[in-house]
Amino acid sequence: MKQTPRSAAIDILCEWQETGQSIDLIKERLAPSFSEPRDTQLTAALVFGVLRQCGHLDWILSKFSSHPLSKMKPLTLQALRVGLYQLLYMDRIPASAAINESVQVIKKNRQPKWLSGFVNGLLRNVSRKLESSQMDFDLPLHAKLSHPQWLIDRWLKRWGQEKTEEICLSNNTPAQLCLCVNTSRIEPDTLRHNFQQSGIQADPGLFSPEALILRDYRGPVTNLPGFAEGLFQVQDETAQLVVHLLSPFTPGNYLDGCAGLGGKTSLLAQKMRGNLSITAVEPQAGRSSLLTENLERLGFSAQVTTFAGDIASFHEQTDDLFTGVLIDAPCSGTGVIRRHPDIRWNREPNDFLKFQQKQLNILKTAAKLTKPNGALVYATCSMEPEENEEVITLFLKKQPEFHLENARDFLPGSAEKLVDESGFLKTIPGKNCSDGFFAARLRKT
Repeated sequence: MKQTPRSAAIDILCEWQETGQSIDLIKERLAPSFSEPRDTQLTAALVFGVLRQCGHLDWILSKFSSHPLSKMKPLTLQALRVGLYQLLYMDRIPASAAINESVQVIKKNRQPKWLSGFVNGLLRNVSRKLESSQMDFDLPLHAKLSHPQWLIDRWLKRWGQEKTEEICLSNNTPAQLCLCVNTSRIEPDTLRHNFQQSGIQADPGLFSPEALILRDYRGPVTNLPGFAEGLFQVQDETAQLVVHLLSPFTPGNYLDGCAGLGGKTSLLAQKMRGNLSITAVEPQAGRSSLLTENLERLGFSAQVTTFAGDIASFHEQTDDLFTGVLIDAPCSGTGVIRRHPDIRWNREPNDFLKFQQKQLNILKTAAKLTKPNGALVYATCSMEPEENEEVITLFLKKQPEFHLENARDFLPGSAEKLVDESGFLKTIPGKNCSDGFFAARLRKT
């Protein structure tokens, strides 16, 4: 079967439903290489659009379907979701194209004739209701906000209705593109001018001096002028601020204990201008390989030593202690649902305590690697207390040689308002922030 953007999106969503894996990994593995960039963009728009609006789509489908959604095969359900998403959210796509393509996917996968008729009839019924303006349903909150009810309930207890709705609606819109300028090679104002000369609008960040925000850019990041030359990397402002918590960046050796793709490692390297050595630890082979590639592109390979393993394995193989240790811990990711919309559907209520135990184990090892009077920065892209404040409280009870310092004392003045009364850096998705982040700075005395 020849792949089309719609059939590719359905295949990716079926794999996600069946495996629960990260949608980014599945998309990277299954998305075909279309000759037309617009086909690639349409595939991504359908996949991420369905995931963002899945709660709304399923509620509408349940109103029109004679079969329970829970008993449908993944192929049927995802074909319906992709078709319905186009009808409700993509005005430029004719209803006939949206419906027919979903039906064709069912047929080409040799499903029973009645099933293709069922998909065709349901979507055409919705289309007729839309044309006659008979779709004015009173949506329940989980359908309106398209988040699991249990997650909405958690946030309602903490923030109330207005803030919870703001977070959820923010999560349901594509995140703006934020860059971290590589100031070892170019100044932010110069890069901003270069973008504008190429017809790309770029604005300074609100909180980080290295940030540029490209609100309207929708193309591949690799096509931006300066990417190949290593003039920038993609990184949200709040993630950039976490690195600032290691300031004043005194000469010494630093450890990024959960380096990922190397975004924070690279920013740390550029802040020090070569006056320090950095070790970046990353256990996942795929990420470790991309970490090396990113360091080479940005020009920091000579400054950074990589270790392919977890922080516990690294600790067993070194006697070094570090002036600064950064732990961007594995977490539930509830603060970056806007960028990874599948997270909301992949998580369960008991996940937060599971992550907490992992985070405490990592911090315990990081504490042993921190020099006396050294700084230990702990960060997550979670908004949940179990992974944030509770982790710090539990850690400090068992590690009396550490104490909490006020993050406000180490951040740019523009970011001071993001620090709460306890001294934690905390952001919440909404009008001014794309991501929810938490960070704490600890000092070993």
